Amino acid sequence: MHNTFGTWFGVSVSDNRKSKIQNRKWSGIVAAVFAFVTCGGVATAQQPKKVPRMGYLSSLDPARESSRAQAIRLALRELGYVEGQNIAIEYRYMEGKQDRLPELLAELVRHNVDIIVAAGGRTLVRAAMNATKTIPIVMVGTGDDPVEAGFVDNLARPGGNVTGLSILSRELGGRRLELLKEAVPKLARVALLYDPANPPSVHDVKEVLPVAARALQLTLEPWKVRTADDFDRVFASVGKQRPDGLQVLGGNLTVVNQKRIAGFALKSRLPSTGNREFVDAGGLMYYGADLADSYRRVATYVDKILKGAKPADLPVEQPTKFELIINLKTAKQIDLTIPQRVLGRADKVIR
Repeated sequence: MHNTFGTWFGVSVSDNRKSKIQNRKWSGIVAAVFAFVTCGGVATAQQPKKVPRMGYLSSLDPARESSRAQAIRLALRELGYVEGQNIAIEYRYMEGKQDRLPELLAELVRHNVDIIVAAGGRTLVRAAMNATKTIPIVMVGTGDDPVEAGFVDNLARPGGNVTGLSILSRELGGRRLELLKEAVPKLARVALLYDPANPPSVHDVKEVLPVAARALQLTLEPWKVRTADDFDRVFASVGKQRPDGLQVLGGNLTVVNQKRIAGFALKSRLPSTGNREFVDAGGLMYYGADLADSYRRVATYVDKILKGAKPADLPVEQPTKFELIINLKTAKQIDLTIPQRVLGRADKVIR
């Protein structure tokens, strides 16, 4: 009886039980593997992506740098980068104090930033290059010739970890002098205020501006300022000489003290030309690169580098947009009537 009942269609009861047990074991294994893979996939999906970190180092203070930094942030947003969401930005401000540079750069390096945006002149870019040979550096706001300054091998193929934009302020020195002469037809003597520790300014004073002055039949009177304490002495001397105009050359010292310089020019009724911020501070004229456009272009470099491009292969850009800005409010304060032919060429008039 046992043999007859225990065997159906050639399959024993004991064999059937074993098969069920084995099936349950396999089902358990498959379920465990599925759970592991599924949970692993969820865990992987939940792992946050690495947020790229950009270091932003400026030679100015936060207030004066805010509009430029904002231009970069807005341009980054247009490319899909939103600060605090998929990109982090570490801000550092030199505030005109060159001795702070090593410390500020060391902080950015310790924060493992993926890119350093060096927003300033030769000293700042050189310090960034000394701080790192591997972190990509995007320069902006420098009037130096990047090749002559030793930042890059050539403009088309920089060759190192530095690329970015040059604003060509040196080449524009003569044009600024020419525009000042057009705005003030009776201009005969122009005081030049410059920092002898700033190589581009020295080159302008010795090489560029004398050529332009001869063509315009102008006499130049260079005045050196080496420290902030020099300004009052120089202002007193310039006041005694009573020139017809003032041209302020670039450099950290003159940039940080531009409000003082603009105030002196207003008090002395001197038509003046200087950098973009100098005109906002009360200077008369600015002609040069459209700085807002240059700073917006920084975002393109950041985007390309974060996507894998190397600074060595990204050409250095030179400005394609220039602007003439006239502070008409200042002109009225110093009793100067700007000729209509000059005023009509202005891209922006401050009233």
